[in-house]
Amino acid sequence: MRGPDIPSPPVSALGPVLLVLTGGAVGTLVRAVLEDTFAAGPGEWPWTTFAINVSGSFLLGALVSALAARGDDSGGRRRVRLAGGTGVLGGFTTYSTFIVEVDELLRDGALGLGTAYALGSVVTGVLAAGLGVLLGGARTTSVDPDEAGR
Repeated sequence: MRGPDIPSPPVSALGPVLLVLTGGAVGTLVRAVLEDTFAAGPGEWPWTTFAINVSGSFLLGALVSALAARGDDSGGRRRVRLAGGTGVLGGFTTYSTFIVEVDELLRDGALGLGTAYALGSVVTGVLAAGLGVLLGGARTTSVDPDEAGR
């Protein structure tokens, strides 16, 4: 017995998926290497995850803001957003690891450290994203080629 015919997705729909998958693999690999190289000990502040999430929040804010300041979400800007933002930075940041680390700290009785880490990570991440948005959207004045000769 043959199953229902499921049409293949159009080739144009595969491009964005491949951008996100490839970027995500790169971001995840970088994060995994950093987490393995600079692993926190039991009961310690997870500095690596904290730095990854804060820097990733900043970079994502800057990227999206910079892209939006330069035009609509199409063409090359869309490809950069999908590969770099959704892919690389989505794979790089790790809020699932963050919540596991908070849970481990709390379960190990480090209530103060776990609470500080949870609140500090979220607040610092939001502030970093906001700073990224501000800096990424700042546009320098450029000379319009049509205006240059006047």
